[in-house]
Amino acid sequence: MARAFEFAIPVPAKAVPDGPDWIHEIKFDGFRLRVERAGEAVRLFSRNGADWTGRYPRIVETARKLKASQFILDGEAVVLDLRGYSDFDALLSRRYDADVQLYAFDLLALGGDDLSRLPLSMRKTNLQRLVGRRLEDIQLAPFEVGEIGPDLYRQTCKHGLEGIVSKQLDRAYKMGRCAHWQKSKNPNHPAYRRVRDQF
Repeated sequence: MARAFEFAIPVPAKAVPDGPDWIHEIKFDGFRLRVERAGEAVRLFSRNGADWTGRYPRIVETARKLKASQFILDGEAVVLDLRGYSDFDALLSRRYDADVQLYAFDLLALGGDDLSRLPLSMRKTNLQRLVGRRLEDIQLAPFEVGEIGPDLYRQTCKHGLEGIVSKQLDRAYKMGRCAHWQKSKNPNHPAYRRVRDQF
């Protein structure tokens, strides 16, 4: 049964933000995933609220290894190719479900506390404490701060990646379309064509 909640969804950027109050994350080509832990119970939910707990067992197992007994993570489930790039076709095929890992980029709850109202800077600090030790199947999504945004976007395009997501550090988590999360997509990446072909 689908769960009633919404993810924060970035809007298309008119230009890559470059102010000091922004961070920039590489956009992975995967499935958005919410990871919820309450004691030993771990559940995974897709963007449309479907329960995917049984689909990605390694993420579930790794979530149980984290020190906190209660948390909610927001991230991207991916399959990595030999270059370390996310491979959407491999993910979509379902042949590699046992190898899917999570890049976590937000922390919405921890130890019974709702963190969603805190600024992103504080959520990132708490996320780093929780996931900072590099685990094989749940990793902290890397990010860069401030003026590097336009250069980072150019480099992601040069290397054939999907693009970047820029986020304002002082803002709370906002469900649904979120103007302080902005995506700059590589127009030559297959993900750009997938979205375009839907219209």
